[in-house]
Amino acid sequence: MPKIVIEPKYCKGCLFCAEFCPKKVIGLGTAVNEKGYQYAVAQNPDDCIGCAICALVCPDAAIEVYK
Repeated sequence: MPKIVIEPKYCKGCLFCAEFCPKKVIGLGTAVNEKGYQYAVAQNPDDCIGCAICALVCPDAAIEVYK
């Protein structure tokens, strides 16, 4: 089963990852990181297919996908 890891301290909440995710795994969390941004979280991690599009489109390299 693929695993998605989003590093909150690097995420600025642009949500490119959520926009491009074919399975709508990612969404905006309610917590705020140390820079003051609400960051992306894996809301439906069991739906992840491991395509890693989210990691590719992330401008801050805040996402890693493990297969």
